[in-house]
Amino acid sequence: MEPKRLYRSRQRMLGGVCGGVADYFNIDKTIARIIFAALVLAYGTGIWLYLLMWIIVPEEPASQV
Repeated sequence: MEPKRLYRSRQRMLGGVCGGVADYFNIDKTIARIIFAALVLAYGTGIWLYLLMWIIVPEEPASQV
């Protein structure tokens, strides 16, 4: 069995980070977006976390769509 990997989703609104996190943790994409929005309101940490993940986390391979 192959280990689970975190990827940015190809079904995205902006960078695919929330969709990728939702797929990884097996939760609804809306819940992930609400969590990131709450982090943005909490001292702006969500903005930096999102941008960092957008840069670091690779895009989902085309074969996994």
